[in-house]
Parts: sequence; C-alpha cells; structure tokens
Amino acid sequence: MSGATPSFDTDVLVIGGGNAALCAAIMAAEAGSRVTLLESAPRAWRGGNSGHTRNLRCMHDAPQDVLVEAYPEEEFWQDLLKVTGGITNEHLARMVIRASSTCRNWMRKHGVIFQPPLSGALHVARTNAFFMGGGTALVNAYFRSAEKLGVQIHYETPVDRLEIDEHGTFQAALTTNGKRFTAKSCVLAAGGFESNREWLREAWGQNERGEWPSDNFLIRGTAFNKGVLLKHMLDEHKADGIGDPTQAHMVAIDARAPLYDGGICTRIDCVSLGVVVNREAKRFYDEGEDFWPKRYAIWGRLVAMQPGQIAYSIIDSKAIGRFMPPVFPGVKANSLEELADKLELDRATFMQSLTEYNDNCHVGHFDHTALDDCHTEGITPAKTHWARPIDTAPFYGYALRPGVTFTYLGLKVDDTSAVRFNDRASRNLFVAGEMMAGNVLGKGYTAGVGMSIGTAFGRIAGRNAALAAQGKPAVAGAVKDEA
Repeated sequence: MSGATPSFDTDVLVIGGGNAALCAAIMAAEAGSRVTLLESAPRAWRGGNSGHTRNLRCMHDAPQDVLVEAYPEEEFWQDLLKVTGGITNEHLARMVIRASSTCRNWMRKHGVIFQPPLSGALHVARTNAFFMGGGTALVNAYFRSAEKLGVQIHYETPVDRLEIDEHGTFQAALTTNGKRFTAKSCVLAAGGFESNREWLREAWGQNERGEWPSDNFLIRGTAFNKGVLLKHMLDEHKADGIGDPTQAHMVAIDARAPLYDGGICTRIDCVSLGVVVNREAKRFYDEGEDFWPKRYAIWGRLVAMQPGQIAYSIIDSKAIGRFMPPVFPGVKANSLEELADKLELDRATFMQSLTEYNDNCHVGHFDHTALDDCHTEGITPAKTHWARPIDTAPFYGYALRPGVTFTYLGLKVDDTSAVRFNDRASRNLFVAGEMMAGNVLGKGYTAGVGMSIGTAFGRIAGRNAALAAQGKPAVAGAVKDEA
C-alpha cells in the first residue's frame, strides 16, 4: 500500500559476535531497542578473536582497583604514537584513551570480572586490566547479558551482502543461506580479513626471493574472519576505507602452532632475553629495543621479511623463569653447536653470530623490569637493553613464524562511528572493532589496545544505532561513564 509504514525485523541489527559487536548490542538493548545479532560462527566458536584476549589497556590518573600507580592520557598517547609511527587519528585515539579510563564499571555491570595481572604478564600491571578467565569469560558474560536484555542471537549466520541505498542508508542484510534481515539501523563488527588466505596472498604479493610470504603466515585467532563484508563494503558500496592491507597485529609465534586459533599460548616471549637469528643464522634486529608489551607485535612482521618467513629465538638457562612459557617446549641442547645442528642451521655461521654477540655484550645491572644498561657495542644490529652473553647451558631455541592476529585495513569513521560514503556519514550504518581499528592503528600495536578500541567504538556504535532507530541523529564522542 502506498504510504504504508515499512515493517522491520528488528530495530538494530548487529553483524558480528566479538567484543565490539557485543558491546554494541548491549548498548542498543539498554537504550530500549529490539536487537538482533548475527554471528557467522557456530555457538561453540562464538566470539571471534575476543576469546583469545586477556586484558584492556586503561588510562588512569591514580591507582584503581586492579591497576597500580598511574597511566595518564599523555603517556598512553605517546605509547600509541610510538608504535604506530604517527599513522593514527589523534582525535579518535584520544577519545579511545579517555573512554578506557571509565568503561570498566559498565563492563562489570555486564559480568566481566577483573583480576590483578599474573606474574608472567611482564610490565603491564600499571597499564592493563586483566579479565578473570580471559577473553572467553568476557565473551560468555556479554552473551549472557545480551540474552537477558532480549537480544536475539543467530549463530552460523554469515552475512555476505548488504542492501544500502544511494544515500548510504542501510536497508537489509543478506546471509549466505538465503535469509534477509531488515532493520532500522545496523552495526558492522564482523572482523578483519586475517583468515582469508587468498586476500592475504593478494595483499602481500611475491617478494624479491620469489616467495609468497603470506603462505607461511599462521593465524592466531578465529578461522571465521574472512573479511567478506569488509570487501563488499569497499568494492561494491565504495565505502570510505582506511589503512594498508599488509599492516596487521602480527606477532612472532611458535612455528609449530596450528593454522588457526593458537591464541596467546603460542606466542614466544623470550625474544628480549636472548637473540633472534634467521634461516641463514644471522641476527637482523635489536631484540632489546623496548619493553616487550610495546614491541612484541613488531616481530611478526620482522620475521615475515626474512627468508622463508622463519626465525629462531635463542636463549640460555639464565632466561628460564623470566618469561611466560609457551605451550610447546623449546629445542634443548647442551652446547650452542648442538643447538645449531638440532635447529638445522649452518653451524659455522650460527657460532659466528653468537660469538660476535657474546663478545660484545657490556653487562651492567641486568633488570628485565627496566630499560637497563646491559647492551652491546660495536655490532649491527645492536641490542640496546638486557644484553647478556648466551653462555650458560642448557640452551634453548624456538622456531618462529609470523602469527596474524587481525588486519588493519578497514572502514573510515568519525567520532560517531558512522560508515562514510564520499566523506558523508551514513544516517543508520555504523562500524566497530577490527573493521575500523585502522583509524587508530595504522601500524604497530601495544598490548590491550585492540580491546580498548573495540569497547569504545562498540559502545558508541550501539548507542548511535539505537538513536538512529528512533529517528534521532548520532551523538559524537565516547559514551559517558562515571569513573
């Protein structure tokens, strides 16, 4: 009938099932909206990469419950600025930083329990709030809260297309199994494209050695983040994009890790306590450049640039007990020569690299909790902190591969979290989480900041989607909480 009021399946449709999606769904439901959430994974694998997380990076001006001392806005910003090399939107980054200082009470309200950091979580007692039970417990708590608020959840419901009119207004989502969901507004929080092997290959291409580097990448998180909606938005709807498709949260992980879902336990955390050599048994970067939580996420990319996309972390027995042990034991040997043989590295080159390093270590006061004065002199690359000779048997080696956590190519946003078309914000389509994290993370990473971004923008997107469903304009800026 002409002029009839259209009917909608729901008020707010949320596409995705991780931290950002759940924050959006809960916020919209709290605002009185009927909310439907579509998760591509089966229930047992729900939550995307959020199930592998442990903590949230938090600004605080004084000690707060599980956080010690202070971590003020400017220090958080400088840490982010350093790891991104300035490839970040300062306005959006500072908005995330400020939001991180007050969101924990809201998180607790929805079942998230915080705990003091574990002894193996080096250097982050001041900067990061840890979840009791890790990210899986957080995801489960949010799903329980969403269900109590009446959110309708559909598992195994991957969306591959959206209907969007010429004004950038969302109308419907279509699933691969032929379902069509209409809604007054929509939040996209379906993750990056890190588990799309073809897209990774296309992005990384072939290197000067004739290798296809991405063929040797392992995926630390979910197998369900194929980037289907992201590609659809960029290619079909010409949404404004941001970021480099080769930039990602990429970590050096155990080469024996599974192709998907290895998670945190496959990370090799002893890099700063020893040396790293490539397949040619040569060092290639400063292992002691900065504290590990600020540097662990550059090592995946460094390994990706090495021959065969493989490297080896070498330590001696002095390092044991000083880092979080990985799930697989290291290769153990009673001499460096034996270790080279077991790792199938050229013995002569390996011994030359280790001897050069050992002979040029200037050991002062070793302190792995500070930027100490133990360093090398006269060799390239230098090791600027925590440099001690590797001379105490037994010796250990860990083979490393690049482990991709999430990709940074995404949709461009402003502080309303709206998707943009030709630099104009959509009235009712919003985006959060990995699909827009590249606005803040142009490259690099620092521990816990992905959850800070997802929580801040998930909540903004959910609030504004609820407003759009009511026919009201979006509100700029983070959700206001009491500290």
